[in-house]
Amino acid sequence: MRNVTVAATQMPSGKNNIDLGEKLVRDAARAGANIILLQELLEGDYFCQKQKEQYFSLATTLDENPAVRRFSAVAKELGVVLPISFFERCNNAYYNTLAYIDADGKILGCYRKSHIPDGPGYSEKFYFNPGDTGFLVFDTAFGRIGSGVCWDQWFPECARVLALRGAELIFYPTAIGSEPHDAAVTSRDHWQLTMQGHSAANLTPVIASNRIGKEAEDDWEITFYGSSFITDNKGRKVAEMDEATTGFITAAFDLDELQLARRTWGVFRDRRTELYTPLLTLDGSTRKHGHK
Repeated sequence: MRNVTVAATQMPSGKNNIDLGEKLVRDAARAGANIILLQELLEGDYFCQKQKEQYFSLATTLDENPAVRRFSAVAKELGVVLPISFFERCNNAYYNTLAYIDADGKILGCYRKSHIPDGPGYSEKFYFNPGDTGFLVFDTAFGRIGSGVCWDQWFPECARVLALRGAELIFYPTAIGSEPHDAAVTSRDHWQLTMQGHSAANLTPVIASNRIGKEAEDDWEITFYGSSFITDNKGRKVAEMDEATTGFITAAFDLDELQLARRTWGVFRDRRTELYTPLLTLDGSTRKHGHK
């Protein structure tokens, strides 16, 4: 048996995001959590609502980032694994990056967000280069894990590649809420169901952490709807938060039991890779320049 307890947190943005994030990590660790997920771009407000050049000053290198530094020390002290989201600067490129910190405080590596959205209130293409790492998995003290970041969660290819590469748990830090151009639009349930489908199709638990609260930028505002959740390996929600509460949820899994289920169910055995070449095109063509 390889037992692991995971936690998803959620919190509003404020003056002391890193401090509040650390409190949630410590609370979750006291509750027995081994791998603890904080939300996307946890250091401050979701600055991507508008295109403003001054926000590029928020980016840092991996070595300079204050959240990564702080949580590396916290991970070592508590003996927990922490994927930490931050705005990365690397020479003239800028990325939405997730640093994987192991239970000894060491950084195992970084994943750079692959799919970058561009829509009202979510103008990320202005700030971020498309990630160049590919979908990565890391062997941690508590299992082999992989992640997408926010918009990545809408793409089944991300979760499938992580599962094919041996991810035993899939994590999604995110920042999603209302649409500033139309407050009546909500994707909360669709958002959850999409990730539940990834979990069920890959027989792998999913852990999603979202922010809460209202954040304004000039004449626009987004109300982030929290609803952080954890699924089992069949896509069923086993823990879920509401849309407004600061805190965390946990769930425990036996990774050996999950591995046995993946082996016996047959979805990885029966894959037909020779039929999937249209996935390598934007329009589903089966010929290099075809229209079929």
